[in-house]
Amino acid sequence: MSQAGTKPPSGTRDFLPDEIRRREHVVRIVREVYESHGFEPLETPAFENIETLLGKYGEEGNKLIFKILRRGEHEAGGEADLALRYDLTVPLARVVAQYQNDLPRFFKRYQIQPVWRADRPARGRFREFYQCDIDAIGSTSPVVEAELLAAVSQVLARLGFDDFVIRLNHRGALTAMLQCAGIPESQHADALVSLDKLAKIGPEGVEADMRGRGIDAAATLTCLGFLNGIRRDDPHDAGPIERFGDFVRSHHAGPAAVSELDQILRLSDGTPAHGRIRIDPSLARGLSYYTGAIMEIAVPDLPGSLGGGGRYDNLVGMFLGRDVAACGFSLGLERIIVVMSERGMFPARVSRAAVDVMVTFLSDELRADALKLAAELRAEKLRVEVYPEVSRRFDKPLKYASSRNVPVLAIIGEDEHARGEVAVRDLQTRQQEAAPRDTAASWIAARVRIDR
Repeated sequence: MSQAGTKPPSGTRDFLPDEIRRREHVVRIVREVYESHGFEPLETPAFENIETLLGKYGEEGNKLIFKILRRGEHEAGGEADLALRYDLTVPLARVVAQYQNDLPRFFKRYQIQPVWRADRPARGRFREFYQCDIDAIGSTSPVVEAELLAAVSQVLARLGFDDFVIRLNHRGALTAMLQCAGIPESQHADALVSLDKLAKIGPEGVEADMRGRGIDAAATLTCLGFLNGIRRDDPHDAGPIERFGDFVRSHHAGPAAVSELDQILRLSDGTPAHGRIRIDPSLARGLSYYTGAIMEIAVPDLPGSLGGGGRYDNLVGMFLGRDVAACGFSLGLERIIVVMSERGMFPARVSRAAVDVMVTFLSDELRADALKLAAELRAEKLRVEVYPEVSRRFDKPLKYASSRNVPVLAIIGEDEHARGEVAVRDLQTRQQEAAPRDTAASWIAARVRIDR
């Protein structure tokens, strides 16, 4: 088979042990922080009925859904009846509608599972990737948004990020801004697609893109002029909020939307999100189900974001027949790992071997004693590997243990066995000592724990 035949499909990856240790490190911290904020775990199937997903993500999102063709006798029709999960939010909305009588009034859940999108792979962007979601169902209070931003900020701080920024906007304020700039509602969708590119192509690029979409030039300049003014404001004072409020004052819903943003900012003052939030009226977020505040996390050296979310008070109603207040945030596990790996942010212990001690034996007659010692070491809560082959000298197991970054090698040779001892070699200092065989496990464990 060719090398191409052994590669996983484009946009997917195999995870080797070192990579899994890094992922588990991130997931452990995410789970601990989410649970500390009162969020409960939830899991849903990898695939959903296709009608559950279609129409929830906008036209672009529909194109990126991985569809599953009908099977068996229905296969010839070439129709799809199932689809792989596109995100974790729509499945949550379905669950809330299905189990509404079994869930608490305020349902706070976290979910860490893979999703699939038929997107073009790029740096930090994959077709199969994990999302780490938190959502709160049942309240319209801005306390919810403040709690979400506090939780994700605490996650990133514990992982070692010190330069992230939370971009915050509101769908109602965004609509008001476009309207007050002179862009008619019929062109809002096109305008949002253009504005979403502002960080990537700059004001001149957005101006050209809007012109190509037939949006009035004067309205475009008014909109961009306002956005450029906001970007020049000091994000640590009230300038952005005041400018935003003044600009949308004439819109029937604009002032209330800006007021919600102001409340979220004020409520976040005493949380880990303090000082991280920047009002960004250009933030659109493409998913069509957002109804209120929208947010996104950015770091300087990554195009795109580390995660995002917002309020979606109408989504559950698509399944239930009545609106249910909801707000959520999703951290992108893959992007976080990419940035942490490139910056060298993982603690040394995460890259350390998965084994504390390797046991080796120097004759076939000593195999059983080696396995017994390994069992005793595992009873001491150590991670132990037994070198499975006989080596008259311990050069081969020594070389193998070194290649695996194992810190301690326990050697059971004929001479040691006759003396009732185990030779213990520290592979970092290269010092070797003898331990009594009957207390070897606790003796080795005490030294390993000191070095951990």
